[in-house]
Amino acid sequence: MKIHIKNGRLIDPANGIDAPKDICIASGKILAVTEPGKKPKGFSANKTIDAAGLVVAPGLVDLSARLREPGYEYKATLESEMQAAVQGGVTSLVCPPDTDPVLDEPGLVEMLKHRAKNLNQANVYPLGALTVGLKGESLTEMAELTEAGCIGFSQAAEPIVDTQVLLRAMQYAKTFGFSIWLRPQDACLGRGIAHSGPVASRLGLSGIPVIAETIALHTIFELVRQTGARVHLCRMSSAAGLELVQKAKKEGLPVTCDVGAHHIHLTDEDIGYFDANARMLPPLRSENDRKAIGKGLLDGTIDVICSDHTPVDDDEKLLPFGEATPGATGLELLLSLSLKWADEYVKPASQRLSHALARITSDAARIAGLHGGQLSVGSAADLCLFDPKARWKVEAGALASQGKHTPFLGHEMTGRVQATIVAGHLAFDRGLK
Repeated sequence: MKIHIKNGRLIDPANGIDAPKDICIASGKILAVTEPGKKPKGFSANKTIDAAGLVVAPGLVDLSARLREPGYEYKATLESEMQAAVQGGVTSLVCPPDTDPVLDEPGLVEMLKHRAKNLNQANVYPLGALTVGLKGESLTEMAELTEAGCIGFSQAAEPIVDTQVLLRAMQYAKTFGFSIWLRPQDACLGRGIAHSGPVASRLGLSGIPVIAETIALHTIFELVRQTGARVHLCRMSSAAGLELVQKAKKEGLPVTCDVGAHHIHLTDEDIGYFDANARMLPPLRSENDRKAIGKGLLDGTIDVICSDHTPVDDDEKLLPFGEATPGATGLELLLSLSLKWADEYVKPASQRLSHALARITSDAARIAGLHGGQLSVGSAADLCLFDPKARWKVEAGALASQGKHTPFLGHEMTGRVQATIVAGHLAFDRGLK
């Protein structure tokens, strides 16, 4: 299909574009980016989209979205979460390996990619399990998993207690150029429920101290110094942890990091009276930590915002706080929560949209080693069209994800996706003219 998008404000951080432009799409790729009203000679569109009042941006790239298949279809299905992705403007997503069975064999990875491709919606890039069964004991066949389509290797939320195993994993990854994705949390200190502080004490909840993150970071950085392996740190949550990351980057260590969108805006105070929707992993921390996260995104200490999409069903969420499963839906909130961060931290106002989009498009694609997140001529036509001024209320019934639980239920958001195009195919349309 040939598509002509006209009258929109094109924001493409990778190419430094923020201006009125038209885009012509053919054969699933960007054919031309032109001045308004112009198009290549001989180009005749099958569909013309009037994007007046809308931002035309690269499709969002989400570095952490659990799709729950295989094994947890009672929490979510590939169909429901792919629909949630395109409804949220996400055209490429990275999924962790903590499925059932775990993504530790090539056949499982190939099956997941095949299922996702047949749905013809968002692009799915799996992370392979770093150790067999995520048990932290023996390494997986990383080379075979890479051939099957894995873009990196992770333990998801499962720790590796044996440092010798992690050392061997980094040595192997360095030898073959693989990346390792680790969530920094000490296995023993991280057994609590909420952030260790006054709120947890008042509510009688066992705490997860900040040193659970910093101790893990010290270990990771020492192993990176020893091996030179490339490590991406997943879901940073504390000011002290970000200080260590900043020092590691200044030292030249090959490390990057992300933050879950929820942690940019919420603190442990949002637990309220045991609201299980606010139970996260890592836990929501203090206001000081939240502010450090916002500033870290601005100064480059934190590279990327991800949705940390973790759909949880009612049976596992509508429980006492300490028994509820951590996690929240996030794919459909990623854009709005990123724009909300920019509104609070980015000055001047004219740069807010480009800063926010960079964290969820080109920066994310760079870390994942993907070609997406930009709208260069010849690249895949993965786009997101959104109204930056549209206001909408987060309601469970309106979410496409099978996971309806989020601490933002009832909140009003700004910025809403109107259409999503994946490989030149209109995957989602909220009612464009």
